[in-house]
Amino acid sequence: MGELRSIAAPFVASGPSGVAVRARLKQLTPGDEKVLSLVGGHLGSLASKDLKARCRDGTEHCGNTWAGRKRELTPLSSSRWAGSITKATHDQWALAHRCQTAHVQNLEAGIRTLTHRLSQPIGQKGARGAPGGYRSQREWHAKSRRLRVLEDRLAAARADREAGIVHVVRGGKHLARTRHHLDEAGLTESGWRGRWEAERWFCQADGESGKRYGNETIRISPDGEVSIKLPAPLAHLANAPHGRYVLACRITFAHRGSEWADRVAANRAVAYRIHLDTGRGRWYVTAAWQIPPTLTLRIETALAHGVIGVDMNADHLAAWRLDIHGNPIGVPRRFFYDLTGTAEHRDAQVRHALTRLLHWARTCGVKAIAVEDLDFGADKTREKHGRRKRFRQLISGMPTGKLRARLASMADQTAIAVIAVDPAYTSRWGAQHWQKPLTSTTRKTTRHEAAAVAIGRRAQGHPIRRRTAPPPHDRSDRAGHRTVQAGPGVPGREGTRPRIPGPRTRSVGAGRGANAGNQNAQHRPGRSAEHESWQQDPLPLSP
Repeated sequence: MGELRSIAAPFVASGPSGVAVRARLKQLTPGDEKVLSLVGGHLGSLASKDLKARCRDGTEHCGNTWAGRKRELTPLSSSRWAGSITKATHDQWALAHRCQTAHVQNLEAGIRTLTHRLSQPIGQKGARGAPGGYRSQREWHAKSRRLRVLEDRLAAARADREAGIVHVVRGGKHLARTRHHLDEAGLTESGWRGRWEAERWFCQADGESGKRYGNETIRISPDGEVSIKLPAPLAHLANAPHGRYVLACRITFAHRGSEWADRVAANRAVAYRIHLDTGRGRWYVTAAWQIPPTLTLRIETALAHGVIGVDMNADHLAAWRLDIHGNPIGVPRRFFYDLTGTAEHRDAQVRHALTRLLHWARTCGVKAIAVEDLDFGADKTREKHGRRKRFRQLISGMPTGKLRARLASMADQTAIAVIAVDPAYTSRWGAQHWQKPLTSTTRKTTRHEAAAVAIGRRAQGHPIRRRTAPPPHDRSDRAGHRTVQAGPGVPGREGTRPRIPGPRTRSVGAGRGANAGNQNAQHRPGRSAEHESWQQDPLPLSP
């Protein structure tokens, strides 16, 4: 076994910094829907032109060019609409630039793997941590051609990044490509056109503290009245003073409604976005605002009542409660979800599973949940996993980042801390040291449940690899040696034992003897009996 990599220390994940709630715009009149469509279409065209100008500026973008774009948009909308459009454009360009950097890193990882495997002899077996050669000359030839393809893609991506060129599709690349596969998507050309136009609409406005109800552009009063400041070309459609249009419906926010009402009554900034769900034919409004970051608890305080270790899998969360000493309590729990279908369905499934997990933690009185700090960004490449297509799809479909963000946001409302731990060796050591001892005659412990125990123990600072009980008799030749011990090549096997509280003998407590830190000093000549083969004590030489 090779050297183990260093294990990062666990830490308490930070809480959310913002809130977003959504409500449906019910009982809209045909006139309301027409006005919303015209406003969204007009502002969407301005947003497309502004994004084109931002992409044309590239790396030469500066504050002066930003102000110039805003001045050009102001006569066609308003100063506040222009500010919202330019800010959204800036955020979209920055997101595309980050995705471009991630794409370059992914290509570089694939090229490194291909170069290494092509340099190995055909049929060479891989060593631990390093892949071997390809299995046949035909596969080697195909991979050499793919290496040239990836090198060309990398050169093009690097050239675009250096020139500040990004590729952005307003409305989404997936929906744009669906236009050429309408039969597979089950859409007609008119249906696709409606979805495409709705996705490219723009009807969102940033909040402004000190203004009436926290937003001058899209204003929602505490009693639910929605009014919109119309752009200059559409001012003739106003049905209220100062070029505003008031919708016929009233809205209420079911989630965090009281918090939203307090902000609106105090004229604190609230951002709004109005959009159309073309699949359901419903209009929605989303309210968002920033919240002060919550004070992060000390990890010792969070673990004062134990912890729940959670192992995330493709279809369920495996969880097990541990006491303050790292011992599993009760029976493990599983929280299933289905990650197929649309993004909204997957997100709803994740939220439902996390809700049940948090409810169980609150029932148990536990104030901390331990999860792995997973990131599969560099592990999804085809070159690393080869023909294991199902495994690549498995790790690609696991919403690691979204699950941790969702859990931290939802746990913040229940005063439960989320502790992120290093994922190294948790599944392997959990199965090796905890799966069999926790299996009984009536219940079999799964590998995922054993991993949950390992995750919880790592969050508490306890070692995952465990020692078995000593032989029941005095001599090892009568009862045998311990069977589950670290092998001869395991790093740290000669280290000192942990200072476990409680008496080990009738006279000396645990870790209190003169030779507590030296295991070999506690034995007769020779190495420790638990590490080496059994040795017979030498016979006395005295007559």
